[in-house]
Amino acid sequence: MDIEYLLFLQNWRNATNNMLTPFMEWISLFAVTYLIMIPIFVYWCMDKKKGLYVLAAYDMGIALNAVVKLTACIYRPWIRDARVLPAGDAITTATGYSFPSGHSSTSSLIYGGLAVVGWNSKKTKIFSVIAVICMLITGFSRNYLGVHTPQDVFVGLTLGWISLFIMHKIFSYLAEHPEKEDLFLLAGFIIGWIGILYITFKSYPLTYKDDGSLLVDPQKMMNDGYGDIGCLIGFCPARYIEKKWVRFKEAGFNGKGIAVSAAGLVPVYFMIKFMKKALDAALGSHFGHLTYSVLFILYVMALFPAIIKAVCGTKEDDGEVPLKKAA
Repeated sequence: MDIEYLLFLQNWRNATNNMLTPFMEWISLFAVTYLIMIPIFVYWCMDKKKGLYVLAAYDMGIALNAVVKLTACIYRPWIRDARVLPAGDAITTATGYSFPSGHSSTSSLIYGGLAVVGWNSKKTKIFSVIAVICMLITGFSRNYLGVHTPQDVFVGLTLGWISLFIMHKIFSYLAEHPEKEDLFLLAGFIIGWIGILYITFKSYPLTYKDDGSLLVDPQKMMNDGYGDIGCLIGFCPARYIEKKWVRFKEAGFNGKGIAVSAAGLVPVYFMIKFMKKALDAALGSHFGHLTYSVLFILYVMALFPAIIKAVCGTKEDDGEVPLKKAA
């Protein structure tokens, strides 16, 4: 049934001369590259608590998605059925195993998180609706492009919303017990490293082609897992450093605050564009991906906030994470 649905969309693509393919490729790629800049900007400039919630849920959620994906080890649709022909460049950009969809999970975490924190305000409710629509289109794009089955997308979206729910509960608890946050951060850091050990030493299916080469190389499939779990590992010390020593307040949604925050996004762009490849070359793909994620999160969560505090001269934040105020 799932393959038949993908073939139906494939026939639709062909009948419409791939009219929607460029848009679907763009929205799909945007979700896992530059979409993260939106909650970063919110965290730096507009509302630290709301941005922190989305970033925390994102870092936990993509780590969870990576563990599930590398546990299930389900092959891509075109491997399961040669009739499935992915659209455009999707087959070259769709790395890793198929289930669940990482793009769908990421869009659920970021678009969904932004929808959650924006829903309680009349001024931002319309943006919440737009965010949910973008989340659903991103999920559909993975089916349209032929790189994921409906099950992959549904479970990816679901894992994202589960992570948002869990993080909401954690933030609500910490609003009443802020002294417990360090224990949560320590637990997250340890769980992250346990996840790295798990995906490193677990067994993987080894299916060989007629020429003796692997149909899917588990070592390559683990690269994204190292990077995704690395976000959780990096978040925990970065959050501790920020709340212990930096304690910045958002720059403010004004001319100076917007300019400073926008300037901070320039290094983010270049990190996304170039740094991972450089670290892969220096450290190998596994630890290159992991190191990239840790450094990226440290910059976002602690280093640039210190610059905001110095440049904008804002008062120190109390360091707590009261979700009741944040969402």
